[in-house]
Amino acid sequence: MLDLHSRLTDALSATGSASSDFDLNKSVKPAGLTQTPAAVLVAIRPVLETVVLTKRSARLKHHPGQIAFPGGKQDLTDATLTDAALREAHEEIGLPYGIVYVSGALPTHQTVTGYQITPIVGVLTADFDPIPEAGEVSEVFEVPLAHLANPENYRIEGRYWRGQRREYYAVPYGPYYIWGATARILRGLADRLK
Repeated sequence: MLDLHSRLTDALSATGSASSDFDLNKSVKPAGLTQTPAAVLVAIRPVLETVVLTKRSARLKHHPGQIAFPGGKQDLTDATLTDAALREAHEEIGLPYGIVYVSGALPTHQTVTGYQITPIVGVLTADFDPIPEAGEVSEVFEVPLAHLANPENYRIEGRYWRGQRREYYAVPYGPYYIWGATARILRGLADRLK
């Protein structure tokens, strides 16, 4: 675990700029977009070196069925964005408090939906059985870090959004189509790990 933590700490200490949903779509960025502080947890299991991801419930109003990290907006009860990421991971997937060894954070990611996301990267220090919060999460699964850390596994795709073609990163894995902000954040991690 300490070797993985050291590798991540070194990768996260490199300087880098923030990313956004607009990186590939400079003309789509709306003016005056509010940015609500939020955090996600990039949780890595050290034994198999896998990243824990979720499939959002199809019943959700926003981003139904999409692949995401556990996370959400910072509440008044969260002293830091790290606290927000850990609280959300506990609520969404039953990740116990106290088993995440935080390695650091990636630069923020601005979303088209108005969030300024801070990705908190941490190594799990104990095993746990995920318990998906039925209202938000339909599935918890893991993807090998080696797959996500390989820039060759990423591609740029596009679709129409609000009448304009919008391009985004995707990093498919088996039956899972990982795209958008989640794939962009993972691509940022991959760039630092290479």
